[in-house]
Amino acid sequence: MTDLGFQFRTVGAVLCEDGAASRLGDILAARFDRAPVLVVTDPGIIKLGLAGAAIASLEAAGFAPAVFDAVTADPADHVVLAATEAATRHGAGIIVGFGGGSSMDVAKLVAVLAKGREPLSDIYGLDKIKSGRLPLVQVPTTAGTGSEVTSVAIVTTGETTKAGVGSPVLLADLALLDATLTTGLPRHVTAATGIDAMVHAIEAFTSRIKKNPVSDAFARQALKMLGGNLLKACGNEVSLDARRAMLTGAMLAGTAFANAPVAAVHALAYPVGGIFHVPHGLSNALVLPHVMRFNLPAAFEFYGELAADLGLAGDTTPARAEALIAWLEGLIEATGIERRLREVGVAENDVERLAEDAMLQTRLLVNNPREVTLSDARAIYEATW
Repeated sequence: MTDLGFQFRTVGAVLCEDGAASRLGDILAARFDRAPVLVVTDPGIIKLGLAGAAIASLEAAGFAPAVFDAVTADPADHVVLAATEAATRHGAGIIVGFGGGSSMDVAKLVAVLAKGREPLSDIYGLDKIKSGRLPLVQVPTTAGTGSEVTSVAIVTTGETTKAGVGSPVLLADLALLDATLTTGLPRHVTAATGIDAMVHAIEAFTSRIKKNPVSDAFARQALKMLGGNLLKACGNEVSLDARRAMLTGAMLAGTAFANAPVAAVHALAYPVGGIFHVPHGLSNALVLPHVMRFNLPAAFEFYGELAADLGLAGDTTPARAEALIAWLEGLIEATGIERRLREVGVAENDVERLAEDAMLQTRLLVNNPREVTLSDARAIYEATW
């Protein structure tokens, strides 16, 4: 942490309440003037019926909802533009993101583009948004991305290339956390998204440039909640307590990394997802222990503090840091998700391409507690393979 002070931002409000999505109309009526609402989501959410009660409540409260349900994983720029056109056509005055990180990212951009008519290409990068946005509400259906409380949206701009939009304008007016929406998730999705949230907490706590006392507090509490409830949430019996803790922990971790940005774990995970279409949370889980082991010389004191929070044993700080990595490896193994690159279709001769792509993620690598070179990235992927 620098001696130059810090700035901390987050969303306007967070509401955590089981079943709250079924009262979405009343919740919005208490906060906004009535206006047509565009619900931005994906086909799976509609097929599973997760948004049905929320949409019905919007209708009952007089918000005239319309649904854009064509969001895809790693949404392309044309998806964002189609959603924006749907908002304009409907005359939407409020945007609701309903789903995973992709739907919420698209909702952020629609709220800006439908308000200010700025070209999408003009707002890529940091603080490029010149206009305001429409009122924005985010309703996550997975406990992982933390996108409901972040100020960044990622767009796929080519076959494997992505661009980000980052601005406090993208921070929502309300993040609504309803654990009942997450109870039907398959075990592997719960596991991968949960590990993703844990990565957010760990990387925020060790972020080199913007680490600060407030983000630290959010990250530490997030890791305790996530680590203590992941396996229970993955169990055969539905535990609303565990699901609520995971959703809250993911929100806390998202708030932490929105202010103290993520680093090399994400930098090395992005090419795995972009090239081999591996879900983001799983990509993070695959490289996490190996990046942490690489970071030990620079981050062992931070890892030791997190280990102490989790009650992990160790006579010295380095020993506790090693214990944290071992604990994470055991947790990932216990969830049953893939642990090796070879298990998700990556060939050994793909390592060089992955390493070269990872080195392009300069906006992330600059936050890492230890500098990563091309040979370092190659070695990490080789260890992960």
